[in-house]
Amino acid sequence: MNIVVVNDDGWGTAGIRMLAREMTKLGHVTVIAPDGPRSGYGACISVTTPIYLKKIDEHDLNGADVYTTNGTPADCVKLAREVVLKGQSIDLLVSGINHGSNASINVIYSGTMAACLVAAEKGIPAIGWSINSHEADVDLHWLQAMLCEVTQHLLEDGIAPHICYNINAPVGEIEGIRWTRQCIGHWQNELVAMDADKIPDGIMSGWRLAGEFINDEPDAQDTDIWALEHQLLAITPTTIDMTEYGSL
Repeated sequence: MNIVVVNDDGWGTAGIRMLAREMTKLGHVTVIAPDGPRSGYGACISVTTPIYLKKIDEHDLNGADVYTTNGTPADCVKLAREVVLKGQSIDLLVSGINHGSNASINVIYSGTMAACLVAAEKGIPAIGWSINSHEADVDLHWLQAMLCEVTQHLLEDGIAPHICYNINAPVGEIEGIRWTRQCIGHWQNELVAMDADKIPDGIMSGWRLAGEFINDEPDAQDTDIWALEHQLLAITPTTIDMTEYGSL
């Protein structure tokens, strides 16, 4: 089985290294990752700049091939299909392990999940993995044991065309697995003004992204956010079809 591993945090983070090693238990792994952080890039693609590719020598990934690129997570999928594995089948794309939750509305900003959606558009089964912490040294061992098991289960059940899976894990011991829907929520207070002495001359004002997540349905027990709050692994089927059929 040909497996492609991508992420949006950039090559070398603990999450992608663990995911790549675990996926070698299921097949041959090709890693194609950004050469630096691309968090929040969503489905951004490199339209106006050239995309470069570099092969990296790695000796502790059980034979996985590793490439880095100046491109985005979405670009990584295109590079996999049209350059690195051109003419070969890609049986699975896995993205992550993202440092930070991609539950609820976060999915629309996520480079991790954008890669999965691009794969789904190409007919490639895809799974995105995230953990609910932005810490670089977050303890991943509770999730590690589930990576292959859950992946195999989803593959055996069959991943339908144009569908991918958004999987979010709590920090610490995982007490179960829950099928979930995307929670309705929003961000507020998203911009923080920069100190005047840090703003370049001639610029009127400067801002940094921040924000507070608001769960708009805190009592709902079938959402990804509820699952994370109760130490459950949340598996959310996600589709590239964004049509609101109820309004037709």
